[in-house]
Amino acid sequence: MKEFDYIIIGGGCAGLSLAYELNLHNKLNQKKLAIIEPRSEYVRDKTWSFWKVSSHNFEDCVKKSWSNFNLRLEGSVPTQVNQCQKYPYQTIDSGLFYKKITDNLKKNKNIYFFNKIDGLNIKNSFVFNSVPEFENQDSHLWQHFCGYEITTKKDCFNDKTIALMDFNCEQKNNVHFFYVLPFSKNKALIETTWISKNNDNSLKDYDLQIKSYIKSNFFNPEYEINYKEEGAIPLFYPSNSNKNNKINIGTAGCMTRLSTGYTFLNIQDHSKYIRMNIDKIENLKRFELGKKYKILDKIFLNVLMENPEKMPDIFYKIFHRNELKAIKFLSNKSNLIDDLSIILKMPKWIFIKSLLN
Repeated sequence: MKEFDYIIIGGGCAGLSLAYELNLHNKLNQKKLAIIEPRSEYVRDKTWSFWKVSSHNFEDCVKKSWSNFNLRLEGSVPTQVNQCQKYPYQTIDSGLFYKKITDNLKKNKNIYFFNKIDGLNIKNSFVFNSVPEFENQDSHLWQHFCGYEITTKKDCFNDKTIALMDFNCEQKNNVHFFYVLPFSKNKALIETTWISKNNDNSLKDYDLQIKSYIKSNFFNPEYEINYKEEGAIPLFYPSNSNKNNKINIGTAGCMTRLSTGYTFLNIQDHSKYIRMNIDKIENLKRFELGKKYKILDKIFLNVLMENPEKMPDIFYKIFHRNELKAIKFLSNKSNLIDDLSIILKMPKWIFIKSLLN
């Protein structure tokens, strides 16, 4: 059996972020690390976006930053532009992210990649697990999506402003919106996003939805599809039972914010926390996003399940003339005043009813 000081199960965003953080700060010079990842090569497969409310190691992987965003309700024109200069909205290119990290890790002879965990002695290693285990998946809400990155022959996009949530589309008794990241005047990522249970295939004709949206909103342009991504984010927590020699990380470690699906910066904060405490890792207190966010997100998602038709207006009110407080709240960086400003914008009775339930 091969012996390692640390084993990371899953070489995705969470696993690679942790390995990079440890290596960057020379925590692996005298320690051996094994990364278990089944893929044979890394290619661009995801887009990670977030408001930059804290620093991170991957500014050189940012595809673009924006200082403006808007939301659009059904039947309306997205005239209100929300500003976020203090906390710009950033998008990470996963291809650049993978290359940066793997190039860095390959320079350390104490770091090894394996396709399988067979032959590794887990009992004598400290394990960081990024592979979540879910129970009763069909009974919970998911944020599932599909996106095209397209290049148009003519200029179609306002590259200064992202469409954060465009609800001017069919809802089908769930929550549905489009999301547009304009990289230039003729290049953008356009995603159809649903918040629903993940077992309704009638919502998953993604290609038809995106093509119809492009045709209706950008004057039926000629375009090429450069890249396509598809995924599903659980809006519920997986089982997260830490053992004496194991810590869960990433989605498996409850680093996904349930009201938003945002995970990337939480992974970076968790990685820093582990790196700073690696010498006492076996007795480390669990890293959490904050109990108040768990409580508020649970209420929020209960309201969403019971009142999906009200959610576009609720999201709109969260941000209306309240951008900075809303961004901090949704990025788990809010204080009591920020929290109250969000709560006071909510329709009181349905939230109280959900709280009582």
